[in-house]
Amino acid sequence: MHSKILVSACLMGFKVRYNGSEKAALQHILARWQQEQRLVIHCPELAAGLSIPRAAAEIRDGNGHDVMRDAARIVEDNGEDVTAHYQLAAWLALKTALTEDCCAALLTDGSPTCGNQVIYDGTFNGVQQPGMGVAAALLEANGIRVFSHQQIPQLVTFIEERERIDDPMQARL
Repeated sequence: MHSKILVSACLMGFKVRYNGSEKAALQHILARWQQEQRLVIHCPELAAGLSIPRAAAEIRDGNGHDVMRDAARIVEDNGEDVTAHYQLAAWLALKTALTEDCCAALLTDGSPTCGNQVIYDGTFNGVQQPGMGVAAALLEANGIRVFSHQQIPQLVTFIEERERIDDPMQARL
């Protein structure tokens, strides 16, 4: 049984980012996994009804965990509070991952939704800080390992180890 991975749609070349662009990181392993039907391509923000393009948004006064607890907000660069939209995006990402039986997620770092190592600091000055976006935080809190687009080798190792443990024949080798 192949492990399934939730993947940010923008990493697969879909132009769904806030500015209408993509962030294609389709490497050889991702192409193979896509052929093996392991990848569940998903854009949480698009699923939540956010438009393309849309205003840039950043987490203010916290991180994705804080936003999911209503202890921080997500605001657009025009000052509009869009926290509820991004919370919905996180819940839809989790629902998709659970429905598709994903054990891991490969998401775009820096995003207020998908960032897993860094997010922007809420000032719209291009300053990054350590932290997770809302979907990454919710996925991790529910047992789904999250990797950034810069951690593809670590994701490969995670999947290989998981499948070796799940396959009794491989475990004996």
